[in-house]
Amino acid sequence: MTLSHNALGALLTMLAMLCFAVMDAISKFLVTEYAVGQLMWVRYGLLCLFAAFVARRRGLRAAIKSRRPGLQIVRSLVAVIEGAMFVLAFRYLPLADTHAVAATSPLIVIALGVLFLGERAGLARWLAVAVGFAGVLLIVRPGFRTVDWPLALPLAGAVLWAGYQILTRLSARTDPPDTALLWSAIVAFIASSFVGPLDWKWPTPTAWALMVTIAAIGTVAHYALIKALDHAEAGAVQPYSYTLLVWATVTGWLVFGDVPDGWTILGGAVVVASGLYTWHHDRQAARVTSGAAGPRSRPS
Repeated sequence: MTLSHNALGALLTMLAMLCFAVMDAISKFLVTEYAVGQLMWVRYGLLCLFAAFVARRRGLRAAIKSRRPGLQIVRSLVAVIEGAMFVLAFRYLPLADTHAVAATSPLIVIALGVLFLGERAGLARWLAVAVGFAGVLLIVRPGFRTVDWPLALPLAGAVLWAGYQILTRLSARTDPPDTALLWSAIVAFIASSFVGPLDWKWPTPTAWALMVTIAAIGTVAHYALIKALDHAEAGAVQPYSYTLLVWATVTGWLVFGDVPDGWTILGGAVVVASGLYTWHHDRQAARVTSGAAGPRSRPS
């Protein structure tokens, strides 16, 4: 059975989210001993090797050629900053709490899609964005507890992650996935080289193994997401990004024993529900539109 473009995009997105959750769990373990800059530097250095391996089929010279190098550079730098935000957040926050706030990212994609991709968003979409923001307020609960500054890290990371997906969708219009992956790795490695050596601490053999594992899993995750956005529209795969919250909660519980409190679970559920409602509404609207267009397209 042949999968549709959207179905294949959904499967690739869920695979990417699982990989990101595993990466985050390992990063949370490593960031207690090593500086964020060092972890990012090593990760992207190893990612360059894995990306080159992926691109070897077309040849590095052909794969590195981009029709929009400026877009690739900006996209890659956004990914570096976004990644650093989340790795730093894992030092202070449980995985589930971090990703409950970060779950606003698909809703931000909707807003950015309107601004930069020319996508249309009706009242239902904007209401979903507002409800999603209310879900974040349930997690943060300003006025009812001291708002810890680390909570700003995943929120900023969510905005950057949404921007990265929009830029990835734009780059997919002109460059193939292996080109985007190569640029992501090389630009990120160059950028992180400015800070990586500053607080260098020589890793133990176990830490090296974990860093290699992160780079390998990260290659799969980024390539899967790039391929997903190559097959499907950015808005079509967003609901499946919410599986990251599930994977992160499970890994956080299994590895660190972190159990989110009731408010975090409720807020995360509100954010996810708002995104799923948007997805359902869009599907219903598409069916109505296609049904209405069908009879008019027939000859009289």
